[in-house]
Amino acid sequence: MSVNYGSKRIVVGAHYGTRDFLAQRATALLIAIYTVVLLVRFLTTSGPIGYEQWAGIFAPQWMKFLTLTVFVALGWHAWIGVRDIWMDYVKPAGLRFLLQVFTIVWLVGCVGWGVQVLWRL
Repeated sequence: MSVNYGSKRIVVGAHYGTRDFLAQRATALLIAIYTVVLLVRFLTTSGPIGYEQWAGIFAPQWMKFLTLTVFVALGWHAWIGVRDIWMDYVKPAGLRFLLQVFTIVWLVGCVGWGVQVLWRL
């Protein structure tokens, strides 16, 4: 008879929830800080906001780098959340796998599109 408790117990998935919890909080904090920076830059821009002023907000290289970092953080944040939804509520493994692959492709495409738009400004 096999004993499944004690020091010989095989534990799988230990602390994965903690890592995802911390990643969610870290990415949320980065997104919140970026929102404040963007709001300050937006409010300190003089005159009506047109394309030139909007492009001027993102003209400095540090702002482009920060925006790119936030795009990646937003993608990671969304991936953790949506992956957890698929794992919790979609029971057939094949369907769950297809939804996760679709989600990854979609998020990578969105981040790529954001980068393309950012570097065109």
